[in-house]
Parts: sequence; structure tokens; C-alpha cells
Amino acid sequence: MADQGSARTWYGAAIKAARRAGDPLLIAYQQGSLAQFEVEYGNCAQGLTLIRSARRQLGAERPPIAAAWLSSLEAVAHATAGDDRAADRALATSAAEAARMTADAAPPWPWVFTFDERKIAAARVTCGARLARPRWVHSSLSDASAALSSSHEKQRALLTLDVATGHMAAGHLDVAFGLATQALDTGLRLRSGRVAERARNFRRGYSSASPPAIVRDFDGRLNDAYL
Repeated sequence: MADQGSARTWYGAAIKAARRAGDPLLIAYQQGSLAQFEVEYGNCAQGLTLIRSARRQLGAERPPIAAAWLSSLEAVAHATAGDDRAADRALATSAAEAARMTADAAPPWPWVFTFDERKIAAARVTCGARLARPRWVHSSLSDASAALSSSHEKQRALLTLDVATGHMAAGHLDVAFGLATQALDTGLRLRSGRVAERARNFRRGYSSASPPAIVRDFDGRLNDAYL
């Protein structure tokens, strides 16, 4: 529901519980999850510190899925901070770690998802949206089809907003707001505060004294997003 205060309280409780359990993988997973949350709200330095701490928990023998996931989070953190070179390096590391995984190996608990090219593509799309630079925009848009093949509706909506941001940076206004409207409608149906907040961030990227009809329609939907 995009309630930052409550979210931090529960993330903190989860990390404390993981430490009591004494499971390094669980601690790293919870710290990485909190890092992702902090980066989402612009606290990139804190997010990167949490990612480094998660890596230390795992040590040199960390599972490839954990290493790939943490590197993808790091890439998004660097992109959010505007560092395209560091983001590029982290994406390359994520892809290299993912290549170490075998197709028939189940992910170690607490990972309950696979990490494959779709996840890397999703990270590239998000990096492209956060950087809003021509080279990244065009490369990330080419990853959109793979990234948007996820069966998770909320994740698809969030990624669609990232793709929309890329289109807006490239000057494709109608495509951008068309995609953003689809994503927002999904968020409203799911009553997702996170999708609504990401839609607001997208909207702040465009300003005009006389916005066209597609933008006014989006604004009308966004004004109704009291979740």
C-alpha cells in the first residue's frame, strides 16, 4: 500500500527474525529486499550499503541465484543514482552469475523464484527508465518483451511503467501514456499503492501548460487512485 513507515517496521522485524534464525541466506534475502525498497524511494546510498552487507552475509561461496539477484538490485540502485557505468557493470555481473545456474537445480530456500533472462531483462528495463538516456532507453526497450512475459500482474504493471518512462524519454508521448494508463488500470484493480506511486513518479516526468487528451485522461485516473 506504499506505507513507508509500516513497511520499514516490518522489514526490520523480518531482518531481526532472520538473524535469530542464524541463516545467512535468509538474512541476505531480507536485507536485499529492504535494499530494493529503499532504492525505490530514492535512498540509493542506504540501498547499496544493505546490498554490500547482504553479500558479506553470504561470503565467497554464495549461490549463483543470490549473487545474480543482488547484482540486479545493485544495477537498479546505481541507475537510480544516475551512474550508468556502475549500473552496466552490475548488470553484466548479474548475467554472468545467472549463467552459472543449472536449469534443473531448484533455487535454495528462501528463494522461491527462478532467476533467468526475464529477470535480467526486467532489471535492464528499470535501469533504462531510471537513467532516461538515449543509449539505455533504446537498449532497454528491446528487452521489454522478455521482461513483460512475467505472469505476476503487479510486476508486469510496474515494468510497464518503466517501459512507458523509456518511451517518454525517447519522445513517444502517445505510446508512453497509453502503456502507463494500462499499468495504472491494473494497479487500481489490484488496489496496489506501489503501482499508483510509480504512476505518479512517471507523471512527474512530463510537464505542459496544455497537456493532450491522453495525458488528461491519465490524470483523471490518477486523481481517483485513493487506495
